[in-house]
Amino acid sequence: MRIATLTSGGDCPGLNAVIRGVVRTAAGHGATVIGYEDGWQGLVEDRRKQLYDDEDIDRILTRGGTILGTGRLPVDEFTGAIDRVKENLADAGIDALITIGGEGTLKGAQFLHEHGVPVVGVPKTIDNDVNATDYTFGFDSAVAVATDAIDRLHTTAESHNRVMIVEVMGRHVGWIALHAGMAGGAHDILIPEHPFDIEDVCTRMARRFQLGEKYGIIVVAEGAAPKEGTLEMAEREVDQFGHQKFGNVGALIAHEIQNRLDADVRSTVLGHIQRGGTPTAFDRVLATRYAVHATKAALRGDFGLVVALRGEAIRLVSFDDAVGQLKCVPDHRWESALSLLG
Repeated sequence: MRIATLTSGGDCPGLNAVIRGVVRTAAGHGATVIGYEDGWQGLVEDRRKQLYDDEDIDRILTRGGTILGTGRLPVDEFTGAIDRVKENLADAGIDALITIGGEGTLKGAQFLHEHGVPVVGVPKTIDNDVNATDYTFGFDSAVAVATDAIDRLHTTAESHNRVMIVEVMGRHVGWIALHAGMAGGAHDILIPEHPFDIEDVCTRMARRFQLGEKYGIIVVAEGAAPKEGTLEMAEREVDQFGHQKFGNVGALIAHEIQNRLDADVRSTVLGHIQRGGTPTAFDRVLATRYAVHATKAALRGDFGLVVALRGEAIRLVSFDDAVGQLKCVPDHRWESALSLLG
C-alpha cells in the first residue's frame, strides 16, 4: 500500500510527530509513504518526496514546525483543481491520503472524500477549536508558552505597579486565553465567546488597587470583542483567504484602562511565538497516537473519517462531526474561571 500525507494551514508543535508516526506505522505494515510539500499547493502542483523510516524521520519527533512545509490555498482555487489532484494521486500510485490540519484543512479533506478520494483526517490547531475531539495537539504547547510569558510578566508588573495586557491567539474561541489565564493566575480573562464591557474590566482593576494590590494581569484572546455600544473598534479587514485579520485588541484595552484609571498600562502580543518551538510531551504523545490510528484506519480502508480524542481513547468520527461547528468554551468552564478573577 502507498500512503500520502500533507500538513496544511498554520504550523504548530506536533506536526512532525504525526509525520513520523505515519511513516513508522506504515513501515511496520509493509506500506510506503510520500509527503506533499506546502500543503494543498504541493498536492495541486504535484510536489512530493519519499519519506523513509530512517534516522532522519526518527529525529523529527522533538522539532516544531513541519518538515513538509505548510500553507493555505484559496477555496475556489483548491476546489477548481479537483481533477488535477485526482490525477496527481493516481500518477503517484496513492491508495490513501492522510491530511493533517485544522478546520479549514478538514473541510478540504471532506471535499476530497466527497469526490472519491480515499482520505483520513488528523485534527491540528493550537486554538483547540476542532469539534468532536477533546484536545488537538499544539494546544498544550501554546498554553505552556503563554503561561510562561504570564509568569514572567507577573514579576515586572509587580515591580513597576503596572497593569499588563497579554494578548494571545484565539480568533474565534478562547481556549488558550482561558487555560493560560487560569494557569498563570491572571486577574482578568477576555475571550471571544463572551463580549466584554470595558467598564467592568476597569472596575475589576480599580477594585484590586483599592484592596492594596499594586498590579494586574489581563489575558485577552485576539478575537475578543466588546459588547455592542460599549467600546468602538475598527472594522476587521479580511485577508486573501477570506479570514478576518485579528490583533491589537490588547493595545486598545490598554489605552482605555490607562485613560480611565490613570494607571501605568502596557500591552504585550505573544503572536507566533505560541506556534513555534519544541512540542510538549503531551502534544508529542497525542500527535503520535493520532498518527498511529489514522494510518491504521487508512490501511483498513476506513476512509472519510477523522481521528479524535474522546476521554482516554482515540476514536474515528465523521467529517460532519469534526467541522460542523467550532468547539467553543462552554459556559460551565467560563463560570469556573470567573470565580478566580479580580
